[in-house]
Amino acid sequence: MIVSSNISTISADWLKHSQRDLFSAIAKIRLTLEQKIALAKGEILEDSVTSNPQSPQFDSHLQRLCENFSLSEFERDVLLLCAGMEFDPNWGLLCGEVVNDSKQSYPTFSLAMSLLDHADWSALSPAANLRRWHLVEIGAGNALTSSPLRINERILHYLMGDQHLDERLLKLLEPVIANSVQIESHQQIMKQAIATWLKASEVDGAEILPVLQLCGEDVASKIAIATDVCLDLGLNLYKIPASLLPHDLSNLQLIAQLCDREYTLNDMALLLDCDRDEAPNQNQDMAIGYLIEILQCPMIISSQTRRRQHQRTIITFDVQSPSINEQQTLWEESLRDLDSDTKDSLNGYIHELVSYFNLSPTHIYNASLKAKSSHQLQSNHTFHQTLWNACRAQSRPRLDELAQSVETTATWEDLILPSKEKFVLRDIAAHVRQRLTVYEKWGFAGRSRRGLGISALFAGTSGTGKTMAAEVLGNELQLDVYRIDLSSVIDKYIGETEKNLKRIFDAAEGGGVILLFDEADALFGKRTEVKDSHDRHANVGVSYLLQRMEAYRGLAVLTTNLKNSLDQAFLRRLRFVIQFPFPDAEQRTEIWRRAFPEKTPTQDLDYLKLGKLSVAGGNIRNIALNSAFIAADHNEAVQMKHILQAAKIEYIKLEKPMMDAEIKGWV
Repeated sequence: MIVSSNISTISADWLKHSQRDLFSAIAKIRLTLEQKIALAKGEILEDSVTSNPQSPQFDSHLQRLCENFSLSEFERDVLLLCAGMEFDPNWGLLCGEVVNDSKQSYPTFSLAMSLLDHADWSALSPAANLRRWHLVEIGAGNALTSSPLRINERILHYLMGDQHLDERLLKLLEPVIANSVQIESHQQIMKQAIATWLKASEVDGAEILPVLQLCGEDVASKIAIATDVCLDLGLNLYKIPASLLPHDLSNLQLIAQLCDREYTLNDMALLLDCDRDEAPNQNQDMAIGYLIEILQCPMIISSQTRRRQHQRTIITFDVQSPSINEQQTLWEESLRDLDSDTKDSLNGYIHELVSYFNLSPTHIYNASLKAKSSHQLQSNHTFHQTLWNACRAQSRPRLDELAQSVETTATWEDLILPSKEKFVLRDIAAHVRQRLTVYEKWGFAGRSRRGLGISALFAGTSGTGKTMAAEVLGNELQLDVYRIDLSSVIDKYIGETEKNLKRIFDAAEGGGVILLFDEADALFGKRTEVKDSHDRHANVGVSYLLQRMEAYRGLAVLTTNLKNSLDQAFLRRLRFVIQFPFPDAEQRTEIWRRAFPEKTPTQDLDYLKLGKLSVAGGNIRNIALNSAFIAADHNEAVQMKHILQAAKIEYIKLEKPMMDAEIKGWV
């Protein structure tokens, strides 16, 4: 089996000769029709008409079609009989006149059997080439032999030299365009994959190639490898998401037949995209397996986990993300066209980029391209900042579908906490900044790859500053923060919680994102005694989350209102644990001083008295905001009376009684 059989450069002259060959062959069929009619009338055609059109003597689309689909002479002429209907407005009249029925003004198998030489009843079979490869289509009719025949539209366009997908495939497939493989380890995989297919194609009697399976989390690199493999072998790669596969076998078989036909017509290879299919159901999993078994065209699977088949050979390649050194090399290559001053200013900055961001070759290329184009338009930012922002943007599209983006405008001054808690937060920031230096340059990662993730637990009652602390870290480190409500991630179905968590971590892995998991109590309660599968399922979900946090290259933070409810064994696996205390009167006073923006008009506010209100910082911000609305509605500056009204509303929400001592002397 030869991997690619249709590779050639089609010139305008070749196409013109190919079309001439087609029309000459159709003219011979028309001549046969006219002779049949004349014979029935007892007439003899003039010599100028009866002279046979010249037989083709050169390569053409028609000849390729007949050769590649192994069409007999009769099958070829049936196809031409149908093609004539598309080019000759009088063709239907000729068909009707041959059978002496003006209503049957179209080709049929009955007409073909009576008209054409070498008639063969087996050509009518669904397993024969005309119907198996969907070269002709049978319309509605009372009998099979008298039903209308029509040439398939894709085949008609092919004969005319126009290459495009069958409309039934257009809804499912898309052409794959990707950057070339750029790192040595991926180039080696590409070369091995090419050698695998070439070796298999040389085996006598080999009808189909083994499936190539590319496994790993770096989706962009897998697509680049698949693209380069097919480009080298002259194959046109198309991608189909596994989620779009139909579950009924008849439609699935039709897709396989059309793909196999497209391989024969235009050297198509299929990339089955299972990367977006993290949670396939049983029917979908069966559809994937069935397609792998019946498809004959070259096939590549892109998946994060290995798939095994009972019959068809699958050759698996593990595609690893680029190493630190490979990422640095990619950055240097993608930025080599910068002017000398900008390039000099980046001295040492590439090291900082790879410390925070674990990007694929494609994402590095896209980030550098975006940074260079944006920098030309925005001179108010340094190139360092523009490049940094371009890196941050790489993970956002996937994460925006899975988590809530958190604004990171808060600063250390906005965070009112005791000094020891702030000290630990600053230490967390130092760990994130120096991760690459300590783990890679200083060799700590060489001792053990376990526990290299930076994880933290923020514990404290609602409103004590846990979310703001994450915002401050995001602002300090110039990283995106995404909030995930763990209670919404937990799924009652076994295994679904881990799949939900996997989607989140996989999406965040490259972008240096700070992941903030709220409501950890929902998952991290006291370890339950395993009495049934659901108890075991709950503990597995906890273990999986901790495992991913320990391996995550960014910062992962859990928040809880009830630290004492968490199992100590789980707490020991977290690197940092910070208890956010309820603010005392002095701290509440400081929070009140920062509660109103500079532009907000205020009048006679007594912050010491406001500090006596026994609520957390989050509640203080709610009261301040509500009081501003109340004052604005009365066209007044914010005063103590407005704050008092807002405070009463907040206390009602908290279902908490307001003590007279808290508001003594306010108004």
